[in-house]
Amino acid sequence: MSMFHVSPPSSPSFSDRTVGFMDKYGSSDSLSSQIEENVRSMVMRYGHRLWKLRVTQAEIKINIRLNHTSPPVPIRLFLNNESGYYLDISLYKEVVNPRTGQIMFQGYGGKRGPLNGMLLNTPYMTKDHLQAKRFQAQSMGTTYIYDFPEMFRQALLKLWKQHVSRRECVQAPADNELFTCTELVLDNQLQLVEMNRQQGENDIGMVAWKMFLRTPEYPDGREVIVIGNDITYLIGSFGTQEDELFKRASELSRTLGIPRLYISANSGARIGMAEEIKHLFKIRWEDPNDPDKGFKYLYLTPSDYKKVSGLNSVHAEHVEEDGESRYKITAIIGKDDGLGVENLRGSGMIAGETSLAYEDVVTISLVSCRAIGIGSYLVRLGQRVVQVENSHIILTGAQALNKVLGRDVYTSNSQLGGIQIMSNNGVSHAVCEDDYGGVLLMLKWLSYIPEHRGAPLPTITPVDPVDREISFMPTKAAYDPRWMLAGRKDPDNRSVWHSGFFDRDSFSEILDQWAKTVVAGRARLGGIPVGVVAVETRQVELAIPADPANLDSEAKVVAQAGQVWYPDSAFKTAQAIKDFNREELPLLIFANWRGFSGGMKDMYDQVLKFGANIVDALREYRQPVLVYIPPNGELRGGAWAVLDPTINPEHIELYADKDSRGGVLEPEGTVEIKFRRKDLVKTMRRIDAKYMQLVNKLSNPNITPADRKSLELRLKEREDQLTPMYHQVAVLFADLHDRAGRMQEKGVIMETVEWRTSRKFFYWRLRRLLLEGRIQRQINQANKDLSVAQMQAMLRRWYIEAEGTVKAYEWDNNQSVVQWLEAQLSKDEPHSVIKDNINCLKRDHVLQQIRSLVQDNPEVAMDSIVHMTQHMSPSQRNEVARILATMDTSS
Repeated sequence: MSMFHVSPPSSPSFSDRTVGFMDKYGSSDSLSSQIEENVRSMVMRYGHRLWKLRVTQAEIKINIRLNHTSPPVPIRLFLNNESGYYLDISLYKEVVNPRTGQIMFQGYGGKRGPLNGMLLNTPYMTKDHLQAKRFQAQSMGTTYIYDFPEMFRQALLKLWKQHVSRRECVQAPADNELFTCTELVLDNQLQLVEMNRQQGENDIGMVAWKMFLRTPEYPDGREVIVIGNDITYLIGSFGTQEDELFKRASELSRTLGIPRLYISANSGARIGMAEEIKHLFKIRWEDPNDPDKGFKYLYLTPSDYKKVSGLNSVHAEHVEEDGESRYKITAIIGKDDGLGVENLRGSGMIAGETSLAYEDVVTISLVSCRAIGIGSYLVRLGQRVVQVENSHIILTGAQALNKVLGRDVYTSNSQLGGIQIMSNNGVSHAVCEDDYGGVLLMLKWLSYIPEHRGAPLPTITPVDPVDREISFMPTKAAYDPRWMLAGRKDPDNRSVWHSGFFDRDSFSEILDQWAKTVVAGRARLGGIPVGVVAVETRQVELAIPADPANLDSEAKVVAQAGQVWYPDSAFKTAQAIKDFNREELPLLIFANWRGFSGGMKDMYDQVLKFGANIVDALREYRQPVLVYIPPNGELRGGAWAVLDPTINPEHIELYADKDSRGGVLEPEGTVEIKFRRKDLVKTMRRIDAKYMQLVNKLSNPNITPADRKSLELRLKEREDQLTPMYHQVAVLFADLHDRAGRMQEKGVIMETVEWRTSRKFFYWRLRRLLLEGRIQRQINQANKDLSVAQMQAMLRRWYIEAEGTVKAYEWDNNQSVVQWLEAQLSKDEPHSVIKDNINCLKRDHVLQQIRSLVQDNPEVAMDSIVHMTQHMSPSQRNEVARILATMDTSS
């Protein structure tokens, strides 16, 4: 069913209900908008059922009486939802052509639809090839690949609508300027060229575009490369041509340094057979009359061999048997490329390309419908995966596995690689309801990421004030860390909002169903995008499913304590840090770990390996990393070791709240080792008056044995009475060693930062670090021999030279330094101290290089001077001659 008609009859009651439309809405445009809005809401109410029935088009006829005396006006509405995510509505009025007397369509309202001016009896259009392909793709549970560009445009419209609704002074670009795309195709030399061609003209099962998107973060536009499988072409399998296009498009994204998006709907590497041989070969049976005895070989007759010999389709050896000449087949090559191992070679090629692309640019994959074989490896190698609910990511299909196992074990592919598997094991970073939701989520992730490699961060004007205090307070009791990051509504008064650390509604979590003792995602701090890693303080449950292929296995639920790194959560932490590093995002870690879980099972599950991966990921980080121990949080033992700033002193800084703790062990553990019973007794003897009195009496040599026994008994009773309280004293004494004051005195943290005002502090600190990093990169380009410490010392010296020694103390004020750095880097600043000094550094460094080269190679000194003077102007050569003459006179 692809079309239905609803034509309510004209009746007084129906007309009465529509009386006064023109009086109420004032114009036909307003009336048409109201009709469209009402019909759209009705369709959306039943949209899921209509889409399930594959209703993609509808025509509705209504009769409207504009007032009590006017005749009814027949209006026709044509609804079109070919792609399944965008409802297009066209309104027409039935009018009589005064010249011919025939009834025709006339566009009603501001929009002129495709039927405007056509006769009422114009036949409906039959399905074209695009509709057939759409139906084929939709039947497999995905969207036709050529409908995705329009889906990107619709998602951009929604993002702009959300952005503008929160900012009165912002205006969205015109709809026709929001999005453009150019298809990328392979020419005859297998080179990538840009081409504007009609949808569906592809002759391979892979499609690629270079898209230009005007996003709220980049209103002037940004570019991305989008690659996708066409599942309507040989079920989206990977052949040599598909692999080549994928590789070339991915290489283009790396060349331009722009993000690469991949839409996966495929069936793995292509499997083929030589059809020209398939219909020609014959069988040499052991016994022609009894096939059950088997066969010896396959062969071609001389006439058939002659047909295919020029195609190089087969390797065969000539034999004479049973009185006839035969060509025994030893290998089948096939006249067409892409039948077997060459496809696997191409799969390896694009797997390597995707691995390289992940290291070089931002890669995001959307799994729509399915990703099989090499398709599943591609999405994993790209790391950031959005999986649609009805899709699966598998290596081998359920039916093939059942054949291997010899029994029906698995019932569907979703059982092997559906969201209940891939979201819970960390392969899929997020799950969405449909393809449109997946495109929208990819664009949201892109909103945190620079437009190209090395570009400034996409900072936006925050709706949330930067200097507001954080109203949510982390407690000693377990709580949801998302409240600390994003805020929450007051549980007793839903109209009251308790703000979190980041800008409101900016936190976007990833990997939420995997390794739940760690929370990771992206957020904004004062409009600056950052990566986030935080700690779950509550106990969580890890569900381990049973494997139907193993009759002895059973489902298990394992409890995991909060504030502890387990193998899966350590792996998640390392993976998130690696992703954020390649996205060039600053990183904020809210450290509240008591350590790693070191039980036998966890050690066997490689908790040590994944903990070491955290160190590796932080050591490689090239953006600012701010580690903060929140109120009532603690960082102890191995957890501190893998986050310590000395791992990457150029980029990591550690801060703590005044109510946080840091130490090797928790106070109870420290007391067990360093403040045992004998130390408690010494403390009692030193402090407790009664205890000292009893000890003094016992030390008297003249007391009787009975009195001594009585005193010893009283002393023991006093010890037992004091021990619980003195144990608490010992715990407090140990705890006092773990306070922020000692951390700062020992130089292991940069500063003590109060939680309520930490948002403002870290905002200005982050802005300063980002600006200093930008300047250091410029200095490094001018002179690569300078260390980070030397560059920081230069910056401080330049600041004091520019502002004077009177303001030298303000170098420790992040906000003041940010304002100075921004002024120095401004294009409107004619005399920038920083720019002038960098130019001098560059000049001195070049001169030093030339001097060193000439000193090391004196034989080329004269040739170098001649070569340089050839590239000088006449006035410059005269000046050089004058200087040389002066040097001769001086000597």
